[in-house]
Amino acid sequence: MFSQAFTVRADSIARHLETVFLFTENDVRTTLIPVTIFALSVAPKYDPSHVWHAPLWIWFHLLQFNLANQIQDPEEDRKNKPSRPIPAGRISVDSAADIRWVMVPVCLLLSLWYGTQALLASTVFAAFTIWYNELHGDKLGLSKNVLTAILGGCLEFGGTVAVGSGNSGIDKAGVLAIALSSTVFATTLHAQDFKDEEGDRLTGRCTLPTLFPKAARFSMMLGIPIWSFGLSRMWELDALSTTAYVIYGAFVGTRFMMYNTVDADKQSCKFYSLWYALGHLLPGYWRFFYGV
Repeated sequence: MFSQAFTVRADSIARHLETVFLFTENDVRTTLIPVTIFALSVAPKYDPSHVWHAPLWIWFHLLQFNLANQIQDPEEDRKNKPSRPIPAGRISVDSAADIRWVMVPVCLLLSLWYGTQALLASTVFAAFTIWYNELHGDKLGLSKNVLTAILGGCLEFGGTVAVGSGNSGIDKAGVLAIALSSTVFATTLHAQDFKDEEGDRLTGRCTLPTLFPKAARFSMMLGIPIWSFGLSRMWELDALSTTAYVIYGAFVGTRFMMYNTVDADKQSCKFYSLWYALGHLLPGYWRFFYGV
């Protein structure tokens, strides 16, 4: 009997843990991995045994954001994203809301362990999470891009601090890297909105692809290769690496302009995610060859 009860209890715990993970599952490829790579590239110094601190800090804050986001309109998720925990019936909206607000002090306490810089990043992240979700800052395309870029910058800042050895903090090169990354994200983030354009029109959500469909696609074709060249020069890449990165950026940008079906946009978004992730490696290139 004890063995059976223990098995049932273990299964229940495993199911709850899986439910929590599912809130952030879609962000593992698009956010958790790229931002972790960025933190390892930007940190002035770190002990290899501390590497896990970056994804830990980032994931806890992603969970806070996704809980806040996914309790806003569960009916829409039932139509468009039925596999998410709430529409799938794994957890109620009220229970998710309770965990959402518990995650704020949990993230702050976790950040306090890493020092005042991480605590500041967590505080700003919590405030802008409220602005984005509870105050509906995501309803306008430009506002959504700017808010998401700020939130992404907080993740990069906090993850970089968390992985640093002995609370070493972030130097000027790190601050520049975060500022550039946030700006790139703010001006190219709508690459992720093209695949949802039809659904966004039906629900009345304003994104750059729904407001300015042709201009938004043109901005991808023009902006991504320009950013590729600018970042390559900023981080002093060699000629061969610069050429390769610019060519790949041109390929990604041109895809958005030439192919506009839902399936094509999903594929283009994957290529964009890789382009953005590669950009996260560039500060590490500079640190390796030119940093002190």
